[in-house]
Amino acid sequence: MAKIGIVGAGAWGTALAASLSRAGHHGVLWAHEAEVVEGIRGNGRNPLFLPDIVLTGVTATTDLAAASDADAVLLVVPAQFLRGLCRRLRPHWPAGVPAVICAKGVETDSFAAMSEVVAEELPAARLAVLSGPTFAAEVARGLPTAITLACGDAGLGQRLVEWIGTPSFRPYLTDDVIGAEIGGAVKNVLAIACGVVEGRGLGDNARAALITRGVAELMRLAVAKGGRAETCMGLSGLGDLILTASSQQSRNYSLGFALGEGKSLSEILAARRSVTEGVATAAAVTGLAAKLGVELPICDAVAGLLHHSRGIEETIRDLLARPFRHELGFTDGGDSAA
Repeated sequence: MAKIGIVGAGAWGTALAASLSRAGHHGVLWAHEAEVVEGIRGNGRNPLFLPDIVLTGVTATTDLAAASDADAVLLVVPAQFLRGLCRRLRPHWPAGVPAVICAKGVETDSFAAMSEVVAEELPAARLAVLSGPTFAAEVARGLPTAITLACGDAGLGQRLVEWIGTPSFRPYLTDDVIGAEIGGAVKNVLAIACGVVEGRGLGDNARAALITRGVAELMRLAVAKGGRAETCMGLSGLGDLILTASSQQSRNYSLGFALGEGKSLSEILAARRSVTEGVATAAAVTGLAAKLGVELPICDAVAGLLHHSRGIEETIRDLLARPFRHELGFTDGGDSAA
C-alpha cells in the first residue's frame, strides 16, 4: 500500500482520492476549505464537490506538510494557482518524492507549461503529468476510464502506473511530457469554441470541422514546444478533446454554449464555484503561440471573445473568411494551417 498525497480537494482531487482508495492505497487529501476537511472527517464526504461520493481510507487535512509526506503527491489545483501552491509546498517537500501534475493549462504571465512551473518551484521533485479524457464524477463512481501518464523517467512512470492504476482507471504511459501537457491545455480552449458552435446553432458539421482543425492547431503548438505530434492523437490530445468538446458535463464546453446563447462571460462565471480552465488558458496559449511563431486561428478567436470584447458574429465571419488551405499531410508540402 502506498501513501499518496492529493493537493487540491475540488471535484478532480476528490475523484482521484476515491480511485486511489479503490486501488488499496491511503490518500492524504489537502483542502483549502476547512468545511471540506470537516465533512470528510465527519462522514467521509466532500460537502462542496461530489458530495454523493463516500471516501474511505482518505485522511483530510489543511496541513501541506502532511500531504507532502508521501510516496507521491498529486497536484490537483487550477493551473494559474499552481506556482503559488508549489512555493508553499517547497519547504515541506522531501527530496525525490514524485510530483504528479494534474492541472491542465499554460501559465498566463510566463507562458510556461505546468511541468516547467513545478520544475522551477519544486526542484527536489521528480515530475510526471496525468492528463486525458476524464470527467471527475465518472472516475469517482469507478466507471471505466483511460488516461495518459507522462513521465521522462521510465522506471518512475511504471511505478506510478502500478500505484494509481485499477481495472477501471487505466493509465497509458508515455515519455512525452510536453505533448501531453499541450494537449490538455489547448483542448480546453477548443472545447469553449465547440460550445459556442452548439449554442449558436451552427450545426454538427461545423463542430466536426472545428474539432478536426483544432487538432491541427494542437499538434502545431505541441511540436513547436518540443512535444511529438503522435501524442496529440492519443488520450491526452484527441481523446480529451472528443470528451470535452461534446458534453455539458464539461465546464469549458458549457461555458462556450452559454456564450453562444448570448450570455456574458461575467454572468456565466459568477454562477460557478469551480474554475473553468479554458478562460485563462485561451490567453496563455495564444501568447505562447505568438512567442513560438505558431498560427492558431481557432484559439485566437476564443481569446478574442473572452478577453478582447470581440463579438461572436464578427468572430465567426472572420474565421469563415480565411483563405482555403491544404489538408494536413498534402504531398506537395503545402501550408496546412487552419
